[in-house]
Amino acid sequence: MITEKTIDNTKEPRISVAPMMDWTTRDYRFFARLFNPNIILYTEMVTTGAIIYGGANRHLDYNHEEHPIVLQLGGSNPKELATCSKMAQDWGYDEINLNVGCPSDRVQNNKIGACLMAEPDLVAECIAEMRNAVDIPVTVKHRIGIDDMQSYEEMLNFVDTVAKTGCNNFIVHARIALLQGLSPKENRDIPPLRYEDVYRLKQDRPELLIEINGGVKTFAETQEHLKHVDGVMIGREAYHNPYLLAELGQLWDLDLPDRFEIMDQMLPYIAKRMQEGAPLSIITRHILGLFQNLPGARKWRQALSGGNAKTFADVEHAIVNIKEAMKRTEDYIREQSV
Repeated sequence: MITEKTIDNTKEPRISVAPMMDWTTRDYRFFARLFNPNIILYTEMVTTGAIIYGGANRHLDYNHEEHPIVLQLGGSNPKELATCSKMAQDWGYDEINLNVGCPSDRVQNNKIGACLMAEPDLVAECIAEMRNAVDIPVTVKHRIGIDDMQSYEEMLNFVDTVAKTGCNNFIVHARIALLQGLSPKENRDIPPLRYEDVYRLKQDRPELLIEINGGVKTFAETQEHLKHVDGVMIGREAYHNPYLLAELGQLWDLDLPDRFEIMDQMLPYIAKRMQEGAPLSIITRHILGLFQNLPGARKWRQALSGGNAKTFADVEHAIVNIKEAMKRTEDYIREQSV
């Protein structure tokens, strides 16, 4: 059991990295934390069945440095969600989130994710059971609509129904999900963003804590959203361009960290994970975007994803190889800035 401080909801604004399957692993989350101490990190979505029947340690373990951290659960069985919520609290998670936004066919078939927007009473029952099982906050991440349920009024009814349980924190992906016509990837891009619906939700329900998600890529965009809502959740941009998390530190008057110093802090973690048996490529894939938007970005990616990085299977050679890549990247950036 890991114990840490809970999320400080008074430390406004709430800025978070979205749960992303295969991306927001514990290795990425450790890396992301080095950029900003205040960003809220989410796990990948974990189904209740995976936790109950697939080994709790495998799905719930994390690095204590990741706090504040939220476990996102996928499921629709109130009792199972309550059981997993209690396990998450005992494991030391700061908060629990129910996924009502994922549009994949796999989760639909198991009544998980965005399809649950069509059943607000069931979601409310799930949230009520989860809240009764724990003392930490329980939140909901959902879409602005699905399929034939696309109006603002229908989304408001969903939120109001769930809010009656006492849940007061909603993270809203500002796109509808077309579960019958688009793939999960297409559902992240094709339906138009309707930020105004999320802004209106905050205006109509000022007592609720409303966070916006979808298409946010810059510090300036984040600032603009914060004029209308309580928090911003960053998705793919936080993965491909992790230094954005450092830039967002300006919201709390934090100094911008140095990219090379971040890598110096990352090296002991890489060595530790390799000693545990993790392949180097499993870890380095999460740090390819460190120099995104800088002249040395391509050289850095090539150094880590090319043959050399994968050849050195032992820890010592792997660390030497990464340090050499850091030096080459630093020299190239310096040359280009002259």
